[in-house]
Amino acid sequence: MEYVIAGLIGLVIGGVICFPLGIRYRKQVSEKEISSAEEEGKRIINEAIKSAETKKKEALLEAKEEILKNRSEYEKEEKSRRADLQRQENRLQQKEENLDRKMEAIEKKEDSLAQKHAAVDRECEEIQAIKRSHTEMLERISGFTADEAKQYLIDQVESEVTHETAMKIKEVESRMKEECDAKAREIVAQAIQRCASDQVAEMTVSVVPLPNDEMKGRIIGREGRNIRTIETLTGVDLIIDDTPEAITVSCFEPVRREIARLALEKLIADGRIHPTHIEEMVEKARREVDATIKSEGERAVFECGVRNLHPELMKMLGRLHYRTSYGQNVLRHSIEVSHIAGMMAAEVGADVVTAKRAGLLHDLGKSVDHEMEGTHVSLGVEFARKYRERDEIVHAIEAHHNDVEPRTIIACLVQAADAISAARPGARRENLENYIKRLEQLETITGTYPGVDKAFAIQAGREVRVMVKPEQVSEDQMVILARDLAKRIEDEMEYPGQIKVHVLRETKVVEYAK
Repeated sequence: MEYVIAGLIGLVIGGVICFPLGIRYRKQVSEKEISSAEEEGKRIINEAIKSAETKKKEALLEAKEEILKNRSEYEKEEKSRRADLQRQENRLQQKEENLDRKMEAIEKKEDSLAQKHAAVDRECEEIQAIKRSHTEMLERISGFTADEAKQYLIDQVESEVTHETAMKIKEVESRMKEECDAKAREIVAQAIQRCASDQVAEMTVSVVPLPNDEMKGRIIGREGRNIRTIETLTGVDLIIDDTPEAITVSCFEPVRREIARLALEKLIADGRIHPTHIEEMVEKARREVDATIKSEGERAVFECGVRNLHPELMKMLGRLHYRTSYGQNVLRHSIEVSHIAGMMAAEVGADVVTAKRAGLLHDLGKSVDHEMEGTHVSLGVEFARKYRERDEIVHAIEAHHNDVEPRTIIACLVQAADAISAARPGARRENLENYIKRLEQLETITGTYPGVDKAFAIQAGREVRVMVKPEQVSEDQMVILARDLAKRIEDEMEYPGQIKVHVLRETKVVEYAK
């Protein structure tokens, strides 16, 4: 311990002695370092100044080089731009020169065109003057004005056209006749041969036989009350004359005539003839006639092979059993037309079923034309449409007397079959008055045309012979005249079958040798 303390004290004393010596030494060292540091600082500053000056010089050199470089590039670019501008100026100058040359050429062309137009105008004036002089010369030479010459040329052309038209009509008609006449005759002949039905001419009166002449008085009754009752209920006229054992029932309406005939036969067979019993017999006869009408309609439909016909149309067909046209029974005529139309349809490749249906229904309106206003054609069309027959059937009914122009082959076949059935020998008859009136009307129609000298109805009215004046009607106009006459006869007359129009033109020249 003592040693330690002594050591410490020694250290302290040594430190006190050595401390001033250390401070002096450190001061000297510090001064040396400061002087060396100052020198180093001066050296560094000098080096920095030298380095800065060097970098400044280098920067100035680089800036000068950059400026020179940029200047040279700008100069190059400026030169190229100037070269481009120069080239563009040259092109524009060339274009202006070209435009100037073109403008000069256009001006020259305009001048030449103006000269040509002036020359053309002068030539047109000269042509017009020459044309006027030629026209005046032609008018002086021909003696016609320009308008008269035009009219003359028009007349010439019309004459040539009329001639060509007539020649063409002749050519077409002759070729058509050559091709069609043989085939048509064959088809019609086959149809007629295959449907050779019996014809019985019917009248508007019926004769009722009596067992004795005493029955006439009983039918007349006291003060004529029985005959008045019969006539009132049936709508007929009873003709009781000197004819032995017979009474004539007269009525234009065949159904009423048949009812009266049946009622009289029943009254005569029964023997009791008084107003009350007459009413019963008339009603019974009416029911029998209705049943006959129904059965006859069904028989006609079955015979013709027509299906799905409306019952009312069947009844109307049955009424045709008591209807006559020019003495020909209309129901038998309709059945015959149906058969003929079907046969011809089979020959030409048309619809046979439709043709037979249209042929059966074509005179449907005749069953009611005594009771309703209108022609049998219009009434038939009305009832066919009412009971929803097809349009082609309705059209065939409407066209079978040329009320409208036939548009289908079925309509043409029905029209032909109707004419064939009506034109059979003995199928139809006319009374003398109607026959004479028809002949007179035929001669009147054909004799009123200009240029016609004489007209004669021959062959029982089935042919009209027309003689024309040769100085007024040319050979070409004869063709057109014949067609016009036939068309007018079709429009204004009613006749069975067909009428042949025969136009004759004869030129005679007489000269005397002296």
